[in-house]
Amino acid sequence: MKYTFTFIFLSCFTVLLAQNNVPSETDLRIYGIIDAVSADRIEKDVRTLAGFGTRNTFSDTLSNTRGIGAARRYIKAEFEKTSQNCENCLDVFYQKDLVTPDMGGRIPKETYVVNVVAIQKGTKYPNRYIIMSGDIDSRASDATDFTTDAPGANDNASGMAGTMEAARVLSKYKFENSIIYVGLSGEEQGLFGGKGLAEYAVKQGWDIIGILNNDMIGNIEGVDGVISNRDFRIFSEPVPANETEKQRNARRFYGGEVDGNSRQLARYIHKNVSNYMPEMNPMMIYRLDRFGRGGHHRPFNDLGFAGIRIMEAHENYTQQHQDIRTEDGIEYGDVIEHVNFPYAAKLTAVNAINLASLAWAPPAPKTVKIGGIVEADVKLQWTKVEGAFGYKVYWRDTTSPTWDHSRYVGDISEITLDGIVIDNSFFGVSAVGANGHESPVVFPNEIMR
Repeated sequence: MKYTFTFIFLSCFTVLLAQNNVPSETDLRIYGIIDAVSADRIEKDVRTLAGFGTRNTFSDTLSNTRGIGAARRYIKAEFEKTSQNCENCLDVFYQKDLVTPDMGGRIPKETYVVNVVAIQKGTKYPNRYIIMSGDIDSRASDATDFTTDAPGANDNASGMAGTMEAARVLSKYKFENSIIYVGLSGEEQGLFGGKGLAEYAVKQGWDIIGILNNDMIGNIEGVDGVISNRDFRIFSEPVPANETEKQRNARRFYGGEVDGNSRQLARYIHKNVSNYMPEMNPMMIYRLDRFGRGGHHRPFNDLGFAGIRIMEAHENYTQQHQDIRTEDGIEYGDVIEHVNFPYAAKLTAVNAINLASLAWAPPAPKTVKIGGIVEADVKLQWTKVEGAFGYKVYWRDTTSPTWDHSRYVGDISEITLDGIVIDNSFFGVSAVGANGHESPVVFPNEIMR
């Protein structure tokens, strides 16, 4: 009887010990970040940016009250103010590239495309960066018209204001990875600001976790009549644009047609929002961007970096890329009255909690191997990550858009999932920190035979 009691006691103790060694999946700081996002501050920034008349890439750069020059100086000053309030925790600077008429039909004259960058350095992985971007520039009906009023309240003062607000909120915290908050220019002329920053990142040797591009996050009433302040879209391309022919051929036999790094970033955001902001409805859209259109995450995708676009679910095309006018009873133009600031605050919070989660997470495993061909069990093996507390194995039906099953496996580097056949599911592995925050899932990139 004594032996039985001792055995039961030790068994219970072992189970409790194991449970205590599993990182919590809830971080209460995330709720604090959500609550700290201010719709009033976002409204102030949107009104100020829209108040510069036009922010066309080729508009006035000298005036303090009109044009893109005044807008970017305002953004830089706000980033610097945020930095002063966090003991100079942000490195704020301009990054620029020259564009000339021979580079595209939307470039009427030579000018510098100037981005405003604010970097919050990580404490453990300072060269690993997660980026949130908004666009500085706006446009009228004619993208080359740099004198007509184009307030660009929703497109894209909303995304820019959200980026500035995320910097204010997250600057109160310390992160292991670095965060970049950036206003990109030249979007309406051909994504030149994003291209310039992506190439700058390569030259600087930055390790890019991913970019969250915010382009129009303030409209809740669609041209189709749908009104919703809960829905939003996450656009992501299926596989990297710069994949090799060998990788493309391998997909025919091993799968992975919808499992590139950008799609994993989209799934990460979907899961995090579902956990912490259940009132919101994240819609994963299996496209690089809207049909035939583009955004500032694309230049990063072109170089192989993970990148997604976060935006409103229900667009109103009468309120974007339009001269301000009234025709046939329809009011055209991207004016302040069409921006819903509480909704913009919600989408800003969506960004902020994912920036924080990724910035608090360890790096993802570089290599994940999979085996189990013509066997009853699937085998996974991965490279261990410095700073990881443990690892999580994920799997899903091949037709499912989300990772539906998972198992925390502790600090090991291989596992056999008994009774799970490799043919019927997709698999992946993430690294987990002691704080419970995870890296994006890594889809297997090598085969074990």
